[in-house]
Amino acid sequence: MRWVWLIPLLAAAPAQADMLVAARTLRAQTIVTGADLILRDGPDTGLSDPAQVIGQETRVTVYAGRPLRPGDIGPPAVVERNQIVPLVYDSTILRIETEARALARAGAGELIRVLNLSSRNPVTGRVQPDGSVLVEGMK
Repeated sequence: MRWVWLIPLLAAAPAQADMLVAARTLRAQTIVTGADLILRDGPDTGLSDPAQVIGQETRVTVYAGRPLRPGDIGPPAVVERNQIVPLVYDSTILRIETEARALARAGAGELIRVLNLSSRNPVTGRVQPDGSVLVEGMK
């Protein structure tokens, strides 16, 4: 009868795999290097390949010995909060360029909200590698 209770416990065990953990405490906005990482056995957190993490920026503080999760890292920021950035609206027949104020930090490829300085309206666009924000129209 005791074995019946043991079976659900064995089935619910987390999958074990290699996981990346922080070798030292990494403050938010730190660029991750190979020396910052250790590969250990443990529960599958989704990050096990150092190539996916090296060169990325921490979004939150990651304490030494803690596993890195996908939400903890992202591309390095090219736009800082309150920075004035070029805002580009692009459709098949029209292209408008103006200035906007960034409402958050973001890296290339990430969505960001900016305040259009001409109209004072907030818009959402994708950060380009050059630091501009692209709002795409209907194509």
